[in-house]
Amino acid sequence: MARYTGPRTKISRRFGVALFGSSKALERRNFPPGQHGVRAGRKKKSEYSVALGEKQKLRFQYGVLEKQFRGYYEEAARRRGVTGVILLQLLETRLDNVCYRAGFGNSRQAARQIVNHGHILVNGRCVDIASYQVKPGDVIKVGAKPSSQQLVIRMTDLTQSMPSCDWLNVDKDKLEVTVSRVPERSDIDPVVNEQLIVELYSR
Repeated sequence: MARYTGPRTKISRRFGVALFGSSKALERRNFPPGQHGVRAGRKKKSEYSVALGEKQKLRFQYGVLEKQFRGYYEEAARRRGVTGVILLQLLETRLDNVCYRAGFGNSRQAARQIVNHGHILVNGRCVDIASYQVKPGDVIKVGAKPSSQQLVIRMTDLTQSMPSCDWLNVDKDKLEVTVSRVPERSDIDPVVNEQLIVELYSR
């Protein structure tokens, strides 16, 4: 399972955005890490640097590595439509992200672990691949094992304040979520300008 295992707080401080859920580090130190962090924001960035930063933010936000992210971009470029929006839709419809949006995990990392450990069923079948692409009509449900149920119930208690998604029908009593449609750009609300990412890969 390829995933980023380095320091997360430094990444969030580098970009000035809470990419991994918690914003405590940014509240204490709202400047980049390192001995020159306080002065780092004064330096004017090139267009390439800004676009690269947007790509890195999106990549870290969804927890994918560079090769996998490029694969998502190439798939988005092949499809008909606005490439940047399709890229966001491909990332948003990953199984681990859907579980996170449904409140089955208090972070994308926690949701990914729940999927990888076999606690999630898709249309009645166990799926332990975090990058699995869900489709409209798919029913994602927590497995019947007591350990699976107890784990996700604890998570839903932690995520009660999370906003609901219009493109998902979540039943927290049954620990079940149905994908009603593909998310639109307005449903996703990422922390990046996806058009800069498309321009970066189009160079």
